[in-house]
This record gives sequence, C-alpha cells and structure tokens, in this order.
Amino acid sequence: MLARRPRDPLQAVQRRSRELKQQVDNLLSESQLKGALEASKRRDIYQRCIQLKHAIDENKNVLQKLNKADEPAPVGNYNQKKDEEHNVLDKLTHQLQELAVAISRENTTETGALPEREEDDDSAEEEEDEESEESDGEEEETEEEEEKQENKSPKQATSQDYLAVGDFTAQQVGDLTFKKGEVLLVVEKKPDGWWIAKNAKGEEGLIPRTYLEPCNKEDQESSEEGSGEGGEVDDEPAEGAGVTHRAGSHWRAVQKAISEQTSTVDVLAALGAIPAGFRPSALAQLLEEGTRFRASYFLQPELTASQLAFQDLAWDAEAGTIRSRPSRASLVLTLWSCTAVPLPGASLQVLSRHVRLCLFDGTKVLSNIHVVRATWQPKKPKTWTFSPQVTGILPCLLDGDCFVRSNSSSPDLGILFELGISYIRNSTGERGELSCGWAALRLFDASGLPIPAKTYELFLNGGTPYETGVELDPAASRRAHGSVFHQMMTMRRRPQLLVKLRSLNRRSRSILSLLPETLIGSMCSAHLLISYRQILGDVLLRGRRGAPSADPISHPVLATFPRLLEQPDLMDALRSSWAEKESTLKRAEKRDRKFLQAAFVEVYLDRVYPLLHSTLLPPPRWAEEETEAARWRAIAGFLQQSRADEGALRALLSPDGVHDPFDLSEQTYDFLGEVRKNAVSFDRVA
Repeated sequence: MLARRPRDPLQAVQRRSRELKQQVDNLLSESQLKGALEASKRRDIYQRCIQLKHAIDENKNVLQKLNKADEPAPVGNYNQKKDEEHNVLDKLTHQLQELAVAISRENTTETGALPEREEDDDSAEEEEDEESEESDGEEEETEEEEEKQENKSPKQATSQDYLAVGDFTAQQVGDLTFKKGEVLLVVEKKPDGWWIAKNAKGEEGLIPRTYLEPCNKEDQESSEEGSGEGGEVDDEPAEGAGVTHRAGSHWRAVQKAISEQTSTVDVLAALGAIPAGFRPSALAQLLEEGTRFRASYFLQPELTASQLAFQDLAWDAEAGTIRSRPSRASLVLTLWSCTAVPLPGASLQVLSRHVRLCLFDGTKVLSNIHVVRATWQPKKPKTWTFSPQVTGILPCLLDGDCFVRSNSSSPDLGILFELGISYIRNSTGERGELSCGWAALRLFDASGLPIPAKTYELFLNGGTPYETGVELDPAASRRAHGSVFHQMMTMRRRPQLLVKLRSLNRRSRSILSLLPETLIGSMCSAHLLISYRQILGDVLLRGRRGAPSADPISHPVLATFPRLLEQPDLMDALRSSWAEKESTLKRAEKRDRKFLQAAFVEVYLDRVYPLLHSTLLPPPRWAEEETEAARWRAIAGFLQQSRADEGALRALLSPDGVHDPFDLSEQTYDFLGEVRKNAVSFDRVA
C-alpha cells in the first residue's frame, strides 16, 4: 500500500480555518437564543468563545510562520492566499469578540462569565492553563465584592456619576472611549472591574473602573490638584495583564503614590503599565553621577598612593612598548540572548533594549559600567539577542563579545548584569530608564578557583541588586503550581540571560594584559584602546624619563581620545578608518611599532579629531533614533570627504565647516586631573 501523501502546509492551515469557521457559525447560531438560555448555558458559550479564540490564534501563528519554500510543490499567488487566509481568521476573531462582549453585558451575577482581557503573549496551551487557574482565583476573590454589590440599592449601583482621571481608548468592540476630566454616568457595576457607563452624548459602553473616582466636590478638587502636580494616570493597562478586578486597588495605590510624591515608575507599576519587578535602573543612575563609572575614567593610568608613580603603567625598554600586567580576572564573555523578558504596557514606547554590566562584589561597583544594545524581532518581543562578534560596519554598541579585567581580591568578585529599557511615555512625552531584571555571576568558587569557561543560564531577579526576594514576574510564579510537568514547563519559561565565558588562548591573554587592570569593554575596540595605552606609555614614561614633571602635556590624541568611549559612533569611525589604513600597510610596516604609532595618530587627527568639535554633528543623546541617524550621516559624509581630500586639512579650513570655539583642553593632557577614588556602594542609590 502506498503511503499517504502529506498535506501541503498552506492547505492544512486552510482546512483548519474552515473547521474553525464552522464551529464559530454553530456557536453564533446557539447564541441567537441566548435571552432564553440559562446562566450556565451563557457561561458555557462564553468559555467556548475563549477556547475558539485560542484555537484561531494558534492557527494564525502557524500561518505567519509558513514560507513558500516549505511547500512540496509550487503554489501560485502564495502571498495573496496567505493574506486572504489571515483576513478570514481576523474576521472570526472579530465575531467572537462581539459575541463575548454581548454575553458579558447580560445582567447576571454569575462569576463564570467574567470577561477576560488577557493578551496572547505565550502559546495557546499556556494561556488555557493560565485562564483556568486565574478564573478560580477570581471567583474566590470576588465573592466578598459581589456581596457588597448585592447589598447596595439599585440607585447606588446604577445611577452614580464618576469623574475620569485619565484618557481611555476603546480596546475592543463595545468599549467606551473617554477623556480625562469627563463625567460619566455608571449604569451597571460589574464585579470583574469593567463597568457599563454613559457619557454626556448618551453613548454607552464598557469602561475600566480603575480610571474613575466618585464625582463629588471634594474628590474632584483633589483630582484637579493631583493633575496639576503632574500626577497624570492616563496610561493604558499593561500588555498581557488585562484589566480585571485585581486592578481595583491600582488607582487607590496611585492616589497614595501621588500624595507621597513618589516616582513616575511607582505610579506606572501601580497602574499595571509595567510588571511589578521593574525598577528605575540603578546602573543608569550611577552613570548620571559623573565620570566615576565611565570607561574613560578607568582607561586613565592609575597613580600610586603617593601620586609619584604609575601603578598600572610601566615601560618595557627591551620591547619598546608598555609592559604587560596580568590581573586576577582576565576573560572574554559573550552575551547570547535574553528570553521570556516581561513586556511593559502599551502606554510606554520602548526606545532601546540593552544590558549594562560591571564588576560587582555584592555591595560595590568595582569597574566601569559597560552597555551592550540588544536586538529583537516583532514576532518575539520577549526574546533579546546580541551580535556574538562585530565586524565591518556594524556598530560596537551591538558587540556581544566583551573583555573583562579586574585585579580585585574580593572573594565575592563577580559580574553584575542589568537588563534595561529606555522608554518614552506616550501620554506625557517623559523619558526614563527602567531595569527589567538583573543577574550576577560570581567569577570564583568557594575555594577561590576561577569558574569554568562554559555557557551559563542566569535566572533574572526583579527589583534592584540591593533588594532581595523580589520576583520579576510574580504572575509566572502564581502559575507555577499543579503537576510536576507543569512546574517544569513554568521554570523553563522563567526570564533568563544566557552568557558564555570563553577561555583565553596565548594571544588573547597577551593582548588583554596590555589593558588597564580594571576595565570592561567591547572586543572589537580593544586594539584601539591598546594603541592609546601605548601612546600614553611612550609620552609619559619613555619620553619624559630625563625630566619628570607634572606639567600638562600638549598632545591632542591623549587629550581627546577618552571622549570617544562615551560616543560609540565616533569609536566606530576610528575603527573603520584604522582598519582601512591597516589594509594598505606592508608586512614590515606592521612590525614597526614606531611607524604604527605615527600612522595611528595620523588617522586619528584626520578622521576623528575634527568631528569632536564640529557643530554639524548633533550632541549625542542616548536612545534617540533621529539624533543617532543624523550623527551617523554627518560622520559618514565627513569620512567620505576626508578620503577624497586625502586628509582633513581642507575640511578644517573650509568655510562650510563650522567648529566650536577653540579650547586649550583640546590640546592639553593633564594626567594628574584624573585621580582614582574608592568604589561606591549601591547604598547610595538605594
């Protein structure tokens, strides 16, 4: 007997869509008599709505993943057929949503018909489990609330005016859109937190009760005072969390937060616009305090306690370069990915996803704070990925390969990772930094031996490193009960960060030993930092041995190079320009250290130095796409012109190029101006 030919993927999806359409049509036919049906039958129809919606979403996900190459035989108008099938599934979803809203409006006190408002972030199987578990909890929690509703008189329950404390845009068919300050007449208070109300025009629909407060004079005055102080609460509900009866305490928490003048992040968390484990970024706060935790500070040579000699910079007369210095921790780590990272609500626009990392001993930050920007796909917004190795024109900000150097003797020495997002609040335009979780990796075991080089799965904690026991996603923990298999699956979906420690070969170890004893940075720019250090040694040690002095030194490279570490796009310009120059050098020239140093200085002065003071280059602003694009266009244009003119002299003398007024700091290097201080504890930002 011949084996049955497997069905084509697209045909399988189409057949499944026809089956779902038949089920939806049958459900709509049954609901035509819903007025004569018992409450139990209405609950059954509502639950079937939910199940069918999950099945439709699952089929839609399968459809999105289909590719023409997956078909065993050519299919004509493939993309058009996919779009038509997608429209069919969207129509079915819309029909189910209308039916669910209609059933939810039935005047019943049955708790089995609570309108769920959860987004479909995870798989269909996970959503069904979550749904059944949450509905059980909701029935228990709403019993007391329902009793209070039943004890109220009909007039109290259906004829009270409320004041809107924020803007709300309809999310589904049957919702009522309203603006902040609008007075609404509540017709019916449902126990699930979605009330039926009318506006001044007579329009009726469902509204979330967390956006309302009683419309009496005292409350209205307090609301106006609160909004005058900037305590707006017009954020939409958190994505994936929904607006259920649990949100009833959100606005009360927000009112308390505003009265106590707490931060915007606390308000967002109380509203449900961000997960409970999110916090203001602790490492971003430290970076704002000055240069103490920036790479430019740790790149400078460290002075001894007497400040009469350099502690980590010595000259090797035989080799004609700086002397290598081993450190207790010298390694390369690769950031691979972050998985199951919770999403903020729709009221926040995410501008950047990134990981900040630094050396940490449990209480103090011991190094600079290095940042690596993550990439993500709209189909998988909870998964962040990194570039394992940056080459060519890719920016160093995306480089997931990082070197780590530390000479700290702390037994608890490790690396602190903080996931973060830069956001802008849609309602107010306010910008901010949030921590989406953190993890720590100790570099030495209990016996003091280095941990093995391998891939580590680090589970993310909520809160900040100075908090303990804070969960990043408490909702996931509440779902971690039931069977052992279910618990194992839930653990696999916990937010985590994957990093790989790589063992150093002889060449890598010799290269990293030329860097400062304490520093974290990108591997793609390590050779540029070494070139700067070699120039430092040549100028400070070899060139000044006969006449030691603390006078400032006239050297534009030494004076301005550290600024490139705070402007990654300029570091990329130097990296590409130097790679272009190296490709033209002969083998003998590459072995000549003095020639290489002179060539590096020449490239720096021709390609990068003029950009540092050009007014055509907008000031850098983190996570601002327009500014970053404008800077890169200006940098690319200048580099192209510099290549055509064989140098930057013509560009510097051109009347079209406007530069900042000259300052002596552009030429003067004062190595005594940078003095290392003690490491700072996290208690300062706690």
